Amino acid sequence: MYKTPNAALSRLTVEEFKNAEKTPFVIVLDNVRSLNNIGSVFRTADAFLLRGICLCGITAKPPHRDIEKTALGATETLYWEYYDHTVDAVKKLKSMGYKILAIEQTNKSILLNEFEPEKDEKYVFVFGHEVTGVSDEVLELCDNWVEIPQFGTKHSLNISVSVGVVVWDIYNKFIRISKE
Repeated sequence: MYKTPNAALSRLTVEEFKNAEKTPFVIVLDNVRSLNNIGSVFRTADAFLLRGICLCGITAKPPHRDIEKTALGATETLYWEYYDHTVDAVKKLKSMGYKILAIEQTNKSILLNEFEPEKDEKYVFVFGHEVTGVSDEVLELCDNWVEIPQFGTKHSLNISVSVGVVVWDIYNKFIRISKE
C-alpha cells in the first residue's frame, strides 16, 4: 500500500474545469463570517464540479489570504458572485429555475437522509451564519428546508462540515437518479 501521488490523480486543469459540465448545484452563503469556512466551501464546491457560489452580506470574498489558506486555489476555478443582500441572490436564482433549499432546522425541515432530489432539477443550498443560521427573510423564499440529523448533545455542525455532508449526500442521490 502507498499513497497515490497527486500527479497520478488525473485532476482537471483550471481550463478543463472551467469548460467541464457542472453539477447543477449552487451554494449560497448567507452572512458566513469565518474566512476559513468560506475557503473550505470553495474547495468542496470545486471537488463536486458545482456551478458556483453566491457570497452574501458579511461573507468575505476573494482574494483574501485566509480564504485561500483553505480554498487552495478553488477561488480561481469556481464561478462566484457577491451580493449585498442574500434575498437578492435567492430571488435571482429562483427566477433562473433553481429549487431553493435552506439547510436549517425549522418546524418544516425534511431530514437530509429523507430528502430525494428530482431528476433534471437545479438546486441551490443556502447555508447561514455560524451562530444565527439562515435569516428569516431568506427562509421565507425557500422551496424546502433540509436538516442534517444529529444525535449527540450539540445541535449544529460547523458550516464547512455541513456543506460537505449535504453536497456529498445530495450529489450521490442526484447522480443515481440521473442514470435512471
